[in-house]
Amino acid sequence: MKKIFPYLFAIVLLLVLIFLFTAKISNNRSHIIELKKSLTGPGFENWRPETGDWKIFAAVSPNPDNKKQLLTQPGTGVFFNGNEGNTVPLISKDEYGDIRAYIEFMLPKDSNSGIYFMGRYEVQIYDSWNKKSEYPGIECGGIYQRWDENRTPKGYEGHSPRINASRPPGTWQWFDVVFRAPRFDKSGNKISNAEFEKVYFNGYLVQKNIKLSGPTRGSLYKDEKPTGPLLIQGDHGPVAFRNIWVSSADINPFFAMDTGTRDEKHRSAREQVTMLTELGYDGIDHTGCEGLPDLLEELDNNGKRLFAVYLDVWIDDISNKYNAGLPEAIQLLKNRDVVLWVPLRSKNLKPSSPAGDSLAVKIVREIADMAAESKLKVALYPHNRFWMERVEDAVRIAEKTNRDNVGVTFNLCHWLKSGDEPNLISRIQTAMPYLYMVTINGADHRGGWKELIQPLDSGAYNVYNFLRTLKTGGYSGPVGLQGYGIGGDVYDNLKRSKTAWQKMNLQYMTEKQNEH
Repeated sequence: MKKIFPYLFAIVLLLVLIFLFTAKISNNRSHIIELKKSLTGPGFENWRPETGDWKIFAAVSPNPDNKKQLLTQPGTGVFFNGNEGNTVPLISKDEYGDIRAYIEFMLPKDSNSGIYFMGRYEVQIYDSWNKKSEYPGIECGGIYQRWDENRTPKGYEGHSPRINASRPPGTWQWFDVVFRAPRFDKSGNKISNAEFEKVYFNGYLVQKNIKLSGPTRGSLYKDEKPTGPLLIQGDHGPVAFRNIWVSSADINPFFAMDTGTRDEKHRSAREQVTMLTELGYDGIDHTGCEGLPDLLEELDNNGKRLFAVYLDVWIDDISNKYNAGLPEAIQLLKNRDVVLWVPLRSKNLKPSSPAGDSLAVKIVREIADMAAESKLKVALYPHNRFWMERVEDAVRIAEKTNRDNVGVTFNLCHWLKSGDEPNLISRIQTAMPYLYMVTINGADHRGGWKELIQPLDSGAYNVYNFLRTLKTGGYSGPVGLQGYGIGGDVYDNLKRSKTAWQKMNLQYMTEKQNEH
């Protein structure tokens, strides 16, 4: 027994250490915001218990006999504050700093509400359909004004949306918001203001980089802190909400390229968008200019975004230099924060030949100037065996083009195809000042497209290391999933890839948390 005791003691000690280590990891993870958390469950379990007249229904719809009211159907999924529209706010139990929030809402005629981030900073909800603005910030999608009784006028720092994107009352509408909390030093002094980085409203970018010097009018708190709850206003009229979710503001938007969304079961825009919505993608890109109206309608109705339109551009073919219908498409995309993906091809010049630079700059400037009128960006798209073949080619042309709305794309599969793998860090550093878009996929280190384009959970290449290099280098823009030529069941490919994407982001957030 005496001989066994030291071994038993060592085993017990080891088990205790394992328990403590596991508890430490668990404790660290508890401080990481979930990748995506729904706040609209079967009950009010995610909200403080003082819910007043708010009730839960399966659906709401316009009341044909009274346009200022909504009808309800029993069930779960929709929060509604009643047709009196005069009750307490809903306040989340959790408190947040930097977050991305997606919110769907319905207003009857002339009603009013708002979403307060951190309980302090309001994105206005208002029936703005076919209405002129009374003052900056009153409009739906506006950042509501601050208030000071000693000022003239008393309201100030209200921010109107770039465009009135409101739909008729009695229809579902949506916000997709990236919010940044104010920052404080170790002594508690504020060193940077709260900021609405982006507010998308029904598919349109209506606010960008709006900084606030303090809480807006009607806020829950008058002070400023690093975190605070999400608050839904309930005393300014009837309003219904569904599909409210929050996630980390530091997770890149993730969309599927249409190269990997079509098969026998998914041919139409509706079928593809329905699939992407079910799988949790943020949206899609589109090849060419045809079919855009139908795709935009489906995306808008499902709260998803169009991220890019892929063009076909030739630098030395004047009669066929870019897609027919491009000017009309640019007008259609106005204020939507869509990137025009521009590959550059040549009939006569070899890949990467500087002899084509002047031709390339001329055509890119022409497209960029058209795009600027609609507040769109141009992202040069390096493509294997095209004239603009490499990332460094795209950067060179972007520099020479010298337009504020021209940047580059980093395509993982085309970069691997070029055999440039050892230079990852230097290439990303070179591209970063111009980097508007990134595309990824599972891949091996070399080979043909079957090896270099796979579902995200496949292949020998370490895509997580690629993603981490991008994020630590400062990239926070969209990431597209390339699916060209994979074949098979696109639903299964996309599902596997989305799961792999979530695992990569959780790993990155966990590593980042543990560093602190």
